[in-house]
Amino acid sequence: MSKIAEELKVSKVVEIPELAKLQLPDMTPRALFNHFGPGMLLMMTGIGTSHLVTAPVAGAQFQYALLWSVLVSYVFKYYGFEMAFRFTNSTGKSILDAMCTTKGKWAIWYTLIATLIQAAVGQAGRVIATAAVMYFLFTQYLGWPFDLWHYGAFLGVLCCTIVLAGQYKAIEVATKILVILLVTTTFYVFFYDPPPITAYTHFFIFDIPAGSMLILAAFLGLLPTGIDVALQSSEWGKARKSGLPLIRKTLEEHGVAGRFDSFNPKTADLAVDINKLSPHAQEYCRRWFKIGSLDFGIGHFISFVIATMFLLLSAMWIYPNDVSGRGVMGIIAKMFTESVGPGMMYMFLIGAFAATFSTALNYYDGWPRVVGACCRNLFKKTADLSGIDNPTPEAKKVWYSEYNIWRITMMYSLITSVLIIYGFQSPVALVLIASATALGIAPVIFYYTFKFCREIIPKDNKVFYPSKPVIWFTWLSLIIFTGMTLLVLFYDVIAKII
Repeated sequence: MSKIAEELKVSKVVEIPELAKLQLPDMTPRALFNHFGPGMLLMMTGIGTSHLVTAPVAGAQFQYALLWSVLVSYVFKYYGFEMAFRFTNSTGKSILDAMCTTKGKWAIWYTLIATLIQAAVGQAGRVIATAAVMYFLFTQYLGWPFDLWHYGAFLGVLCCTIVLAGQYKAIEVATKILVILLVTTTFYVFFYDPPPITAYTHFFIFDIPAGSMLILAAFLGLLPTGIDVALQSSEWGKARKSGLPLIRKTLEEHGVAGRFDSFNPKTADLAVDINKLSPHAQEYCRRWFKIGSLDFGIGHFISFVIATMFLLLSAMWIYPNDVSGRGVMGIIAKMFTESVGPGMMYMFLIGAFAATFSTALNYYDGWPRVVGACCRNLFKKTADLSGIDNPTPEAKKVWYSEYNIWRITMMYSLITSVLIIYGFQSPVALVLIASATALGIAPVIFYYTFKFCREIIPKDNKVFYPSKPVIWFTWLSLIIFTGMTLLVLFYDVIAKII
């Protein structure tokens, strides 16, 4: 029995009247889609810059040679994300809460600094991709007198306005609509004139062409998205208030779960032993855990398929081409226009805008949410005024509440990302740099999400605790991913300095 399980001291079932009223979620296919949320959000934060810029650039410059790296990124990063969902769905708390248990809360400080960097550089890479779509359509195609950074500023303000007005629900609804639009359009174009079967052999041919290291770093960093987004998805899952995140407070009030204090952090206070709950409450938790797992798994698979399609389409219809410049979307649009016809350009632009805009939208909420959570766990005054989605009147008045830190960080992200776009104005280069930045911070976050699931979730909770094969494969994934990260960063950065 694990240390956590011993500390929980499994006892008889605790009857809690409020839990008997819980409505079990419908598990039919149609109802499942309505339940999906954080997993789809994670997918859409990935389907954007990495799919619509990095994958086409890889195909256009190196044809099918880097297809293997798409498979590697999705396979060996899978549990880096899944463990974050698993932890939140099995404890009702976020990974950032668990990071309080590290010595001196160093993991929280590390995450705070890394997130502030990503909120500027990373967000600039997301917004510029959306701005590039508008620049091609309105400035190059229609002749409007606006520069790339003008569209970036407009989009940034629009995203922040939407997030501040509707918060999580607005993002979730928009994401589902945009997913359908992008996936439908891409599937149609891909199967209209599919690539040769021989192209798929490159999934298993390890090849690193000269000059491809930065693109490889971008794939590892942002396919399906940066592993740091696992922290965002954990906060989204906690904010969604379904499953254990919904009943966690009730369990604490009845002594079934500990009251976690981030300023006196104990791992035992994070854990929840569902064996103490009634069969009805256990089934409620299991169903939402399964929904969360399906939500992520399906989203991850769709994201992989779309990334593969974009690389193959660009290899067929753009290669050989040095995709660059502000009008990059016009070049990438050839995947659709050359294969189907000129009329598909508008369908591509709609799909491209949908994907990149939803990515920027999600990140304007996600990174500030992580910064707020870090401050909540670092500063007592912020902890006393925690919460973003339903702030108290007092929380709205003071700058150091989690709600206002979230808003302040959003403004910081808006201003810095637009300034970077103004100074850079090269969509492809900025996207690749942002992707490589995400890669550099990923292994530490991967390690901790895995560590907390192993050490905090009670081992006798068979539904929540990862099985031995999952643990072994996650260790393998972490080792391979970390090794490739060090290899890529050495050859792409350190070797050039030396």
